[in-house]
Amino acid sequence: QVQLVESGGGLVQAGGSLRLSCAASGSICSINAMGWYRQAPGKQRELVASIANDGSTNYADSGKGRLTISRDNAKNTVALQMNSLKPEDAAVYYCHARFLRLLNTWGQGTQVTVSS
Repeated sequence: QVQLVESGGGLVQAGGSLRLSCAASGSICSINAMGWYRQAPGKQRELVASIANDGSTNYADSGKGRLTISRDNAKNTVALQMNSLKPEDAAVYYCHARFLRLLNTWGQGTQVTVSS
């Protein structure tokens, strides 16, 4: 099993920046990819960005150019740097890991609030 713990959410003004971090523990060697999803009230959970073991990344169109995902394999962490935040970026952000190629695990979520 893999466990994920997020940190770094909070309140920021539009145009500001936040950095989310997620620490993984447990069966680290079984992780295939990690990423971030978000869920706003009344909406479905959606992919924000992901990073595979080979370092390849994938971003939702809404975040391209503003969000950067990175991974520190030595520390078993994944981070999401969010710049030029918009009110529509407000959501609960969840860290995600796919492991053993078929299984998924989630963190508890961290709230991001963007004031206009």
